[in-house]
Order: sequence, then structure tokens, then C-alpha cells
Amino acid sequence: FRKAYMGSSKSRSKSGSKSGSKSGSERHGSPCYYRLMKDAKVICRIECMNPPIPPLPLSPYWAVDIVKRKSVNGLNDLPKFNLNPVPENPRQKLEWNTFLPFLYNYNKVAVVEFNGMKMYILPSEPSSSLCLSDEDLLFPHAVVAYDRRELILKEVCDTSVDDKQALAGRTMNLLLEMESVPVNVISASPQSHMVPLISCLKGVKAFELDAHVKGSNSDEKGTCSSISKCYEAVNSAIPIPEKDVSTERNFVRADPSYLKTLGQAHSGWIFGAIAELVDNSRDAKASRLEIAVETIYDKTSACEIPMLSIVDDGEGMNRKEILRMVSFGHKQPDEDDLDRIGRFGVGFKTGSMRLGRDALVLTQTTQSRSIAFLSQTLNEGRDNLEIPIVSYRRHGQCMEFDTSVQSDAIAKYNLEAIKEFSPFNEYLIGEKAGLFQRRTGTHIYIWNLDKWGSDYSLEWLPGIPGGSTFHQGDILIRSRRVRTRPGQTSRKVPLDYSLRAYLEVMFSEPRMKIYVQGSQVKSHPLAKFLNNTDVIIEDLIGKPVHLTLGRSQVDLDEGNSGIFLYWHGRLIEAYKRVGGMIHSADMGRGVIGVIDVTQLMDDGNGGVWVHSNKQGFQDCEIYAFLEEWLGRKADEYWDTFFDAIELEKGKARRYKPDNEWVQCDKCRKWRMLDADFDTKYLPKDWFCYMKPFNGKCETLEQKPDRGIVTIGTKRSGYSFGMASDDKEGNQIGKKESPVSEGKSDDDPTYVIGNYVERRPFKRLKRRPPRGGVKK
Repeated sequence: FRKAYMGSSKSRSKSGSKSGSKSGSERHGSPCYYRLMKDAKVICRIECMNPPIPPLPLSPYWAVDIVKRKSVNGLNDLPKFNLNPVPENPRQKLEWNTFLPFLYNYNKVAVVEFNGMKMYILPSEPSSSLCLSDEDLLFPHAVVAYDRRELILKEVCDTSVDDKQALAGRTMNLLLEMESVPVNVISASPQSHMVPLISCLKGVKAFELDAHVKGSNSDEKGTCSSISKCYEAVNSAIPIPEKDVSTERNFVRADPSYLKTLGQAHSGWIFGAIAELVDNSRDAKASRLEIAVETIYDKTSACEIPMLSIVDDGEGMNRKEILRMVSFGHKQPDEDDLDRIGRFGVGFKTGSMRLGRDALVLTQTTQSRSIAFLSQTLNEGRDNLEIPIVSYRRHGQCMEFDTSVQSDAIAKYNLEAIKEFSPFNEYLIGEKAGLFQRRTGTHIYIWNLDKWGSDYSLEWLPGIPGGSTFHQGDILIRSRRVRTRPGQTSRKVPLDYSLRAYLEVMFSEPRMKIYVQGSQVKSHPLAKFLNNTDVIIEDLIGKPVHLTLGRSQVDLDEGNSGIFLYWHGRLIEAYKRVGGMIHSADMGRGVIGVIDVTQLMDDGNGGVWVHSNKQGFQDCEIYAFLEEWLGRKADEYWDTFFDAIELEKGKARRYKPDNEWVQCDKCRKWRMLDADFDTKYLPKDWFCYMKPFNGKCETLEQKPDRGIVTIGTKRSGYSFGMASDDKEGNQIGKKESPVSEGKSDDDPTYVIGNYVERRPFKRLKRRPPRGGVKK
């Protein structure tokens, strides 16, 4: 039989009409052969026997990949046809006799993919003949199981209205292959077989097409790049059974114009958009963050355009996490995680779409890499939103398409869409991915930046490498507008229009190294750089609050004052004027307060009283109570510690912070130095082992004691009863309790070390009564 088969193969090819078993190609005339290939080398020429109807769109060259048989689900349920080997030379015969036994002995499958269709080549049972010569073939044929569900779905995505009827016919043919439902039964009652028609896509839920069309749940796998397009085409091409409309469930669609609407969440202040992306890096536990504007060639406009990049070395995101990031909101956590800022599920979308029209995310974990493309340009003119995502998995030293969450065809389609509608090609993507090396992290690139008239809303200064602090790079808001605050008259508030100034005070306990335009931002936690510091700890509505009040020389010079309110250690409101500051520009001048209201703004039911753009608080009872309390404490501080500014001719009094602080560039801990130490003599990169600390990074971070007022050498006004030879840094305890000491509330007694000080009362000037003095 084997010799007869081999001897008759050529004759069958030449005269197919005379053969008992005709190949699919012979039915259409001249024979058509294919060639199996592995690693760009031909294994053997082959011929299809009993091919499917309609015929498969096959390429003349079949490049195979070898996978384990158990990794392919539902292999036995797929339709099949046979392959016959037609070797052209002895080498191909030898390769066939090597290839098929390898698959058989090691339980492997050869996979071939064409435009979304997969074919699995399986070895048949080996010949039982005991006397095979070298010219014989050990396996007379191979079996091909094919799966063209991806091909059908791709056709669904690209189907026009005129082709919907043909699409329904092709889908029914697929049903015949996989479910063996008689044609006459389907033709007689198409609606009655609607359920098996949809369920014939193995493991596919009705109209959600699991692993092919992503539904409303962002946690499900989705490989189709045009979600609603597939959904609409399937619904319109296949007859839908009548149902009770009173119980019908409705799902929303996202029009591409919604991306622009999302960006309006930060329409009042564009730095709020950058802050959203900085928050994500902090939540990812990044130790380094780089923000810069660079130029890139755009093939669409055929010129160089600016592109904003935000690059961190955080934990990165896997496919599930990046799907969660590009989804429009997600379930809010039941509890308020103190270590995370992100909460509302809209930060990336609102931030990136405020900054520009298009954004590309490139993220890497230890075992995966993903690319996501959120673009207004790509979706322009469409009726539903498309977000291409390409996922890779690590294979040895390389990254390859992750076919467990997407097909090769869909991954290639999405990659082509990214290259077509963005300045990125495979070389630039490879260059940016090479920055990861073997580390994790996330890169965000935004272009088609927001415009201010004929120019861009942002203005970037490159800075001078190695220059002084006055020549560092920065990103500025072109308008230089100061944000509106009640009672504020100063027009010089750098953090309102300078990104470097804003990032200096963005976090109350900064740990992450941030670089703007290539130069490092020197963090400036306000609570550590105040003069005449007063720390107040009280309970509001049963929750502890920690308020630090003091005077800032910089803000005194610029005429600014107010409270800095932090939530989860992140700045929400700056220079909030309270109390008498609202009504007088001079009252409270230079007075700065710092408070973290994380616990206070928790509503106790899993929600928070913070705006979703994290630039303000909701108008609620507790916030109104907080404003009143802050105003009262700020006024008390002003009355207690206010020193009249004494000016001498040619000389002005300067107020230094109570303590000098410096941050280690390795452990990122803050070290407290003597108040008289001048930090300008410290090196640019300072570490714990250096002078004047001369310690180790393992040493715990120092913090002032609670409820303490620290007095520096530059105090003016009251001496508080201290001896003239008292050293600086003496600490003043809080006002003694009038209940425990039997004192009245009006007794202004303070304890200073071993001294007791009684502050003199202010004298009130009285004018003579009206009508003269009585005799």
C-alpha cells in the first residue's frame, strides 16, 4: 500500500479526474500544492485532501510553530481534513519522516495561522508495515484541525451593511462544521437555532464572544479591537429571537468625543492633569520619575512635533491592570487605602486627554509587556471608541505575543493601527522598550498637545546642564495665570504656573526622585521649612488632626499666605486663605499652615469627600467645619506670634526656618540639621554618611515632638523669659491646661524648659468720653 501510494502520487497530480479520491485543488482544475516551513526552511510539499467548504484562504507557504498538544483546548471538537505529502526531493522526504515522528513521540502540535484562522497539524497513526524502505514514508498523511472563529469575527468587524446576509450564511456554515446541525433544519427555523448558532463559537457567551469581543466587564479578556462594531454586526447579521422587551437590559456605548469631555475635568488648571499621572507613578512604588517634553517626527504632519513623556521605574502593569486603566472607571475600593492616591478610575483618561489628543502607554512587568493606545485621532469619525492593546509575554530573553489573551492576528492588527495613527513605528517602539532593560516600569507618551492660541498651552525650558538652580529646566503654563483664591491679591504664586515649583511641595513626605527636563526637583516639604513653628493636635468630630503653622520667608516676600491641605500625603489645595486672611491681604502675610485631612475626609461608608480630579474638596458639613476651625487657629497664631516687621535703614530682617533639613539621595530620608547650618554649602547629591550628619541610612528619620513649638535664634519680639545664654533650639511646651492648674482661660502662661513665662497683656488705648471730662 505504501509503495502504491508513493508510486501513484505523481500520476494523481497529473490526472486528478481519474483518481478515486480527489483533492480540493483538483476539484477546481490544476493541482495546488503548499509547502510546510519551519524557521524559513521547507519541510515538505503537501496537498490538501477533502478540504472544507467554503474553501479556506490559504497561503502557499505554511510557517509552523510547535506547541504542546495539551495547551490547545477543544482540539478534538474542531473540524478536520487530511494532508498528503508530495515531496519534491529526497531531502523533503527525510524531513517529513523526521517532522511527523517528532510530533507523535513528544505529543506536540504544529500550529499554522492565516489572517485570524488557526490550523493544527496532527500526526496520523504511523504505518504498521514492518518492512519499510528508506524511500517509504512512515506517516502516510497528517490530520489538520482548523479553527476559523477568529476569521469569522474579523469578517464581522469589517462587514458592511450590504454583506450582512452573506455573513449570516458564512456563520451558519461555521455552525455546520462545529455542531453538525442539518442545513434543512436551520433553513426551516432559523430563529429556533439562534442559541446553538451563537454557542457554536466554543466557550463564547451570547453576544459577548468571550476571548474575542470584550463585554462591559473590563476584567474579561478581549482581543477584538473594535468592540461595538463586532457587537452591532453580529446582532444585525444574525436573526434575533423575539423576547420580552420589558426585561431587556441596556448597555451604554462610548462615543469618541467622550475623550475630549474627560479632559475637561482639568480645564481650570493643566498641571492637575500631570498630577494624575504622577499619582499613578507613586502608587506603582516608583523611585524615579522623569517628566520632559521632547520633539518627535510626525509622519502625518511631516514635521517635528512636541511630545510629553512621563517615565517611571515602578512595578508596571500586566494586561488585566492596563485594561483596568483604560476602562472608563472601575469599582471603587470598599476601604480607603492610606498608601494609594488613585481611587476613582479616571485619572489616566482625564489627565492624558487634557494634555493632548493622543497617548501611548508602554508598560513592563517581570514577565509581560503591554502597549495601549488612547487616541482621538484614531477614533475620529467613528461611532464607538476603539482602544488598541497589544500584550507580550517573556519567553527566555525575548518578548513575544501573548496568545493566551489575544490571537496573533488581532495583536498584529492593533500594532498596525498604532503605527498608522501615531509617530511610533516598530523601531521607535523597540527603542523605548529598550529603556526598560530587565527592569519594570511604565512610559506614557502624549502628543498633539493642547493649544493656547496658535501656540501650545505648555512652555518648556531645556535648562543648562551643570548650571545653577536658576538655570534648571522647567515646564511652565504659557499664560502664567495665578489661580483665583478668596482674599488673595498677590500675583506671584510660582506653583500655579511652574511645574518644578508645584512638584517641590506636591507631597508632604516626598520619597520619589522627580526630574523635570533632565534636572532633579529638590523636594520642599513645607512643614520642615517654617519659622516660629506651632504644631496643633486636636480631635475634630472624633478624628485626630495634625496642623502645623509657621512663617515662610519666601511667602512673606511674595505676599502669600494660607493653608496647604494634603490628602494621602498629596497636595489638594494650596494657599487656602482662612479666617482673617480672607478679608485682609496683610493679615497673616507669610503665615503657612500644613495639614493632612485623610481621615477627616473619609465619610465612613467607603467614600471620600474629595473631587475626582483631586483639586478640591466637596461642599459638605465636615469641610465647612474644617474651614471654620482652620480660620480660628490661624487667627490665634497670628495674634500670638505676630511680630511687627521692623525695618532698619538699608537692612531688612530675615527669618530662617526653625531647623534646616536635607534629604538623602539614597534612602530618601530627611535629616534635621542645626538651625544655623547653611544648606547652600551642601553638595548637589548628599548622602547620610556626609557632613554634618555623619550617620547611616539605617538610622530612623527624625521628627519634632508632637505639640511642640520650636524657637530658633532669629526669633523677634517676646523673649519668653529665656536667659540670655540660652542655646537655640529650646522647646516651648503647649499651653498648660487651665483645668489641671486651676487657671482661667485668659491666663496666658507658657512653660519654657524650667522657666515659667507670663506674656504681658496688650494695653488698650482709650479716648476721652464724648462731652469732655467730668469734674
